[in-house]
Amino acid sequence: MMMRLIFIICIQIFFLFSCKQSETLEENDTPNVVFIVVDDLGHKDLGIYGSTFYDTPSLDSLAQVSTRFTNAYAASPVCSPTRAALITGKDPVRVNITDWIPGFKMEYVENPELIPPEDIHNLPLSEETMAEAFKSYGYKTFYAGKWHLGETSDYWPGQQGFDINKGGHHKGSPPGGYYSPYENPRLENGPDGEYLTDRLVDESIQFIENNQDSAFFLYLAFYTVHTPIQGCEKYDSYYQQKKQLLPDQGKVETVQDGRLTTRINQSDAKYAAMVRSMDENVGRILRKLNQLDMADNTIIVFTSDNGGLTARGNNPGPTSVYPLRAGKGWLYEGGIKVPLLIKAPGQQSGVITEQTAISMDLYPTVLQLAGLPLLQDQHLDGQSLLPYPDNNEKVDERMLVWHYPHYHGTTWRPGSAIRQGDWKLIEFYEENTVELYNLAEDEGEQLNLANQLPQKAEELRRLMHQYIKARHGSYPQEISANIQTSPDR
Repeated sequence: MMMRLIFIICIQIFFLFSCKQSETLEENDTPNVVFIVVDDLGHKDLGIYGSTFYDTPSLDSLAQVSTRFTNAYAASPVCSPTRAALITGKDPVRVNITDWIPGFKMEYVENPELIPPEDIHNLPLSEETMAEAFKSYGYKTFYAGKWHLGETSDYWPGQQGFDINKGGHHKGSPPGGYYSPYENPRLENGPDGEYLTDRLVDESIQFIENNQDSAFFLYLAFYTVHTPIQGCEKYDSYYQQKKQLLPDQGKVETVQDGRLTTRINQSDAKYAAMVRSMDENVGRILRKLNQLDMADNTIIVFTSDNGGLTARGNNPGPTSVYPLRAGKGWLYEGGIKVPLLIKAPGQQSGVITEQTAISMDLYPTVLQLAGLPLLQDQHLDGQSLLPYPDNNEKVDERMLVWHYPHYHGTTWRPGSAIRQGDWKLIEFYEENTVELYNLAEDEGEQLNLANQLPQKAEELRRLMHQYIKARHGSYPQEISANIQTSPDR
């Protein structure tokens, strides 16, 4: 009897200890989040995604221990809409931020035929941002870099769930350029010659060091590689020399695509130096996490807000995403396809998946990776990508839609696009035309199948407009009649 009593007591002590250990484990294993967004980084701008001129050793190494998405998309071909989608989990159409803030001035548009719809210039405070979600679970929240989601300080990161804001304000490009003085109302100037990309990571590392004993959500939105293309003194000479070794010493190569002049080779030394500095600074964060024994308990997301800048007006841009067509500002693949790496505790390393993904997916994905409840009423247009890192052969034929009813400085004119499976359709509202492509056979979108497959084109067009209408999207107005453009005209 006594032995049985001792045995029962021992079992009770064991379970009590196990519960205490489990509670401690849960506390200590709460994963941190480092969410990195690069501005205007093209799909082909990393070594791991095919670049041979730019050097990205840190990100290439990160990709080896991450899930790499080969069919990841930005929610828009320009920055503000995608940034809204990332932080809210909603389609830009639903949020009513469908153009960069404040948008392209109509006086610069040559012979416009439509009046673009008006959208809002401040992300509503009623949205429960990703930062607010993590903050509600006790996370320390930090923002560094480009915000571009509010014209006034009432709508900057400090009002959208971030405890600390270093550099996030209304401007989309660094007002003082990439060297101090920065002329940034949310970032004190550093010593003369300090480089902005370095400074943002200095601030990020300090935040990490100050929060080793608590879970944190760090959102780093680099201003680079957005214009002005100023290079980085540390790497400028190296890439000037590397450029000289290219065929024709890196002479710019272009293709004429209607009104668009697109660059098709990577040889801009200043741009390469900016990419290299960005990569080096990502590496600094990764090394700090390793040094503090936090790497295995940190979720890392790396992506871009739109495709690479391959054209500026009628002139070529600083980068190339060839063989993808066009670039930033356009709804061809070059304007919306982006890099995406996701690393999480316990995740299989080096997975490559062809599953389509889009900006809105990252909010629910990161919540689920952190073991937090999904917020179905908030991230309405995103779906968790969690199944795919563990099953790279699982590919669902999702429907993705982009609505960009505005004019852009790269000569884009209002239109929308849809992808379903391998099929991609783009509608141009001024011309009242559609283009249909099979991306599995035609990644560069060169063979328009709309006339050969009119039923398929009409099916996708109908689905696209159903999606836009369901989210209360607005269409351009005809200048001549000042009436709403009907998707059925």
